[in-house]
Amino acid sequence: MPATLRSNGLPTTRARSARAPGRSGPDRTAAPHLRRQPFRSGRPGRTGPSAVRRLSGWLNRNRRLAVALLLCAAAGISVQQLTPAPAHTVTAVASARDLPAGASLTGADVVELNVPPGLVPAGAFTDPAAVQGKQLAAPLRKGQLLSDAQLLGPGLLAGTAPGSAAVPLRMADPSSIQLVAPGQLVNIVMTNGTDYGQAAASEVLAASVPVLWTSGQGGKTGEWLGTGETEGLMVVAADPDQARKLAGASTQGKLFFVLVGAPG
Repeated sequence: MPATLRSNGLPTTRARSARAPGRSGPDRTAAPHLRRQPFRSGRPGRTGPSAVRRLSGWLNRNRRLAVALLLCAAAGISVQQLTPAPAHTVTAVASARDLPAGASLTGADVVELNVPPGLVPAGAFTDPAAVQGKQLAAPLRKGQLLSDAQLLGPGLLAGTAPGSAAVPLRMADPSSIQLVAPGQLVNIVMTNGTDYGQAAASEVLAASVPVLWTSGQGGKTGEWLGTGETEGLMVVAADPDQARKLAGASTQGKLFFVLVGAPG
């Protein structure tokens, strides 16, 4: 019950305290916003002096460990900077083993390799099925990338002057074909003397023409020739003027070749 006090003749009513008898301190039943909040010094978000002292103490106690961690981090950063990024690769067809000139390619003769794009030559093959049945115009080493310039066909004219043609010729001496290989330069000479006791007249029809293919490389005709009679045949690269002279020359006389060196 509230107690009534009189002072100076005026009645006064004082509510009983909710505080338990015999206890002192703040009223815990007061509204939360009226409670006294603890005072915190320093700015929010800043590490206090105690945290700095703890870190300093840990570093002093574990100095060797800290140095080792820093060295490991520096080494990791250096390795990451020096290690190149994985290179982009493309698929290319290469020889699975050493292959001789004139070989007809099968699926077992080639493999697929992943190589950087900058190492793939123009005219390279990416599908092994595209080279099956093709004939090599030059020998290949194991792992060598395969392009159209190494197969019997128009690809052998890669890099020649515009208008160049591949001209097949039948030599008068078939056995001489064994002395020449693709890439060698030859002079094509025609001899038309046929009368007894008369010196044969010789004429150079084409000088320093490169040999593209010979029948001594396996005896197969490949893409250019539609006949199986390949004995004594040679294919050379000729410019338009040389091609006109060489076309049908074997019907006008006997053809021979002379090996020559590269022009100086």
